[in-house]
Amino acid sequence: MQFEHSPQLHDAYPDLVAGVVQAAGITATADVTARTADHLADARRRLAGGAESGFPEIQAWRRAYAAMGLRPTKYRCAAEALLRRLRLDGELPRVHPLVDLCNAVSAAYAIPVAVLDLDRVDGDLVVRPAHGDEAYLSFAGDTEHPEPGEVTFVDSAGRAHARRWTNRQSGWSAVRAGTSSVLIVAEALHPGGEPAVTRLVADLVAELTDGWSAPTAAAVLTAAAPRFRTPTAGDDRGQAVSPGIR
Repeated sequence: MQFEHSPQLHDAYPDLVAGVVQAAGITATADVTARTADHLADARRRLAGGAESGFPEIQAWRRAYAAMGLRPTKYRCAAEALLRRLRLDGELPRVHPLVDLCNAVSAAYAIPVAVLDLDRVDGDLVVRPAHGDEAYLSFAGDTEHPEPGEVTFVDSAGRAHARRWTNRQSGWSAVRAGTSSVLIVAEALHPGGEPAVTRLVADLVAELTDGWSAPTAAAVLTAAAPRFRTPTAGDDRGQAVSPGIR
């Protein structure tokens, strides 16, 4: 499958940088407690210096949500929601070892990180403005349709895997106990975000290797190198972060 952001998004958000990691061999039994705690400790240290609303990474997402006509304090990007919960509650909920780890990495970097079950994605995946007829399955089991123009992740079957870009993932492709193959996507909008996304991707690859011995493929995507293609049988599955895989 191929993953990319539409040209419209790169035009509207010239600082958009995405980190993508594909991994296989994921299980729900891995113990990543210590690694998760380390990343959460980094997030707590940063929060000790001020609330997440002042972070440049979060401010960039708030500007984007405002530009989309959404009230930023009502619809928060995933990273802001995690940081806010960590600041108010002191902890994040436990869901699945990989989700817990990615949530902790997201909080540490203040960058939204989505984890999708690749077996639940049909064909290619594009982040683009919705047409309005895409089908989104909520975690409650309800089918919704993103508003026309709302940014979402859309696969070849017309299924929406997110609402309001990084505000909510779909219950359809959420990681579950039987998930084996995943696509992890981190997205930054703040100026100069590429080095941070590159470090985040390198951290995720190292964590997946240590925690699951998972074969991985990874890339950092920009407007100049916007596409990632998951490896097929016989491809080299190296762990180095590359500028893009076509």
